[in-house]
Formats: sequence, structure tokens, C-alpha cells
Amino acid sequence: MWQVFARFVVVVTVLASGIVPQAAMASQAQDQGQPKKVEQKKKPGGASLTGCVDEQDGQFVLVDDHDLKVVANLDAEGFPAEGFAKHVGSKVTVRGISTTTGGTRPVFKVRSIETVSETCAPPATQGEKK
Repeated sequence: MWQVFARFVVVVTVLASGIVPQAAMASQAQDQGQPKKVEQKKKPGGASLTGCVDEQDGQFVLVDDHDLKVVANLDAEGFPAEGFAKHVGSKVTVRGISTTTGGTRPVFKVRSIETVSETCAPPATQGEKK
């Protein structure tokens, strides 16, 4: 019984003296000095391109809506390549990863497609707006 009472007195004395609160504050101050790691979920795609979907020589491509030049070959990632067919002639934003191969055009590995406009036409200039 005497040992339990002695431990109780030691604990109360330590708490009353402020040693434990100071140690806790020092630990907290040390944590504040270090940047906290915050995990961020990456968005589904690392990059995005906007243009018009077209099919050339059996390959789906993204073309610039101003001059209709090919921007990149489209490669479906996570869905069948035939999924591009319903977007042919539409202006879209594709999200994914751009890669370069030995070919003349970059290949864009598409993870998602968002329709911007059902038609592919260059944006109206200042004089053409109504």
C-alpha cells in the first residue's frame, strides 16, 4: 500500500511542477517546425488537351479547332478505343498523359473525355460575335 501511495505522490508532484506540460509543449513546438505531410489524391489525368476528335488512317486523333492540324494520336487507357468514335466531329477536352514515341506525333494516353461542344468549329472572333 505504501508503494502505491508513493507513486501517487511522485505523479502529483511531477504534474504540479509543470515538467510534463513543458515536455508536451516542447514536443508540440518540434512538430510545428517540420512540415506536415499531406497526401493529395492525384486527379485522374496528369495533363489535358482540347481539340476535335477525328479518325485518320484507322487511328483516332485530336486536331486543333483553328487550323485542323493534328495535335496528337489518341490512345485509350482504361476503355476501348472505339469509345472515341462517338466523339468524332465534336470538340472535347481529353485528360491523361502525353508520351512521345518514335513517330512524328505525340501519343496522348486518354483516361477521360469531356465534350465541350457537339460540333467542331473555330471560336468566333470579336467581329463575328452577335
